[in-house]
Parts: sequence; C-alpha cells; structure tokens
Amino acid sequence: MNKSDLIKKISDSYDTLREEDLDQAVNAILTLISNSLSNGNRVEVRNFGTFSIRLREKRLSRNPKTGTSVLVEAKHHPYFRASKYLKESLNK
Repeated sequence: MNKSDLIKKISDSYDTLREEDLDQAVNAILTLISNSLSNGNRVEVRNFGTFSIRLREKRLSRNPKTGTSVLVEAKHHPYFRASKYLKESLNK
C-alpha cells in the first residue's frame, strides 16, 4: 500500500473526511516524523512501533560494476522497530 492508497482507504471508511484534508494530514504527519528524526529524536507511536536513526560507520566498499574500492563516509539511516502489539496482530 502506498500513500495515495492509504488516503483513499481512509476516505472510503470515513464519509465526513475529504481526500484533500486527509492528504494534508498524512503529509503533515510524515513531515513531522522526518523532521523529528532529522533533529536526532525518536518517534514512538504506541501499539505501532518506534522510528529512530542509526549511524553507519565509515567503511570500505566495492563498486559492483568495476570492482574498485570505494570509501563510503559515515551516515545516519532511519530505523523502524515494530511494537509487540503489531507483531502479535500480524501472527494471529
């Protein structure tokens, strides 16, 4: 499911909400999560999961096409950990 499918599904479930309003709300939530992670904060959504960032250390990698060594700088990447409730609901 992508973002537009999510908006459509919510819109179909709630007749009082317009798709334009839902689009703005979903974009606002995703922007808030992105900005919070950019500032180094964790985002915890109860009964869903936790978004955080992790550091990938500087490392030596290889270009798969040419086989030459490439130095990859250290960088942060987003990380999601599902909650216990979400894991249990998937395995019912």
